[in-house]
Amino acid sequence: ALAADIARRQPAKGGFQMLTGGCLCGAVRFEISGRLGPVVYCHCSMCRRSSGSAFAANASVKTASFRVLQGDEVIAEYRSSEDFFRAFCSRCGSPLYGRSPSAPQIRRIRLGALDSDPGVRCVGHVWVGSKAPWHEITDNIGQFPGMPPRTHLLPP
Repeated sequence: ALAADIARRQPAKGGFQMLTGGCLCGAVRFEISGRLGPVVYCHCSMCRRSSGSAFAANASVKTASFRVLQGDEVIAEYRSSEDFFRAFCSRCGSPLYGRSPSAPQIRRIRLGALDSDPGVRCVGHVWVGSKAPWHEITDNIGQFPGMPPRTHLLPP
């Protein structure tokens, strides 16, 4: 059932589109030349704090498919845990992606940084065990108290 739900929320096979994105001030621009993995809404305290909202909308992509077109010199990284770095524009503060040294082949893209509809939809709320008490989840998408299954995190 999980695989069918993920497949339903992905573009049709071969229905890939080039995606572009960037930061609020325009200093950073990037492109994604591969398909995005499943979208998850992360409710962990670190994602809430780095986004300034109830959750962060993220999707994985293969690092080889992610390319900074301009502004590489203004991208800063913050080590939010032993194995995770959060990248953001050092001029305007826009969150861009996350990366893990233990999984260098993957980037976790912040969907809010994309220019257009990525063609994928959320497959789950993760880390709801630490969600903001003032936010109520009202959709019927799966919820995970902590880390979701790997199928919710890996690009195709």
